[in-house]
Amino acid sequence: MFKLDEFKQLVKDFSDIADFLVIYIAEAHSTDGWAFTNNIDINQHRTLEERLSAAQILVQKEPLCPVVVDEMNNVTAIKYGALPERLYVLQAGKVVYKGGMGPWGYSPLEVRSFLEKMK
Repeated sequence: MFKLDEFKQLVKDFSDIADFLVIYIAEAHSTDGWAFTNNIDINQHRTLEERLSAAQILVQKEPLCPVVVDEMNNVTAIKYGALPERLYVLQAGKVVYKGGMGPWGYSPLEVRSFLEKMK
């Protein structure tokens, strides 16, 4: 949730030309794993119910777009190389922008530049 405000602004500014979706995947910085200090207290998900519960924390932050949850076999995270987080732009079912891996490569500003060129 480090750059959630930047993401929310992106949704506000480009919702007229793009549909946004957040896919909640495995917890990258779980309390019982490799966690940052001052991080939200979330253990690694062992069940779908735990993952859904953790995703509700994000939903409460109102990301301004739908939030869905990856399956417990992490099929989406594996297919898109999304762990710990990554931004994509798809057009007509094809990936036209693939952002760097988060947290350091997670750049809503890069997506903003990309989408501005599509207007």
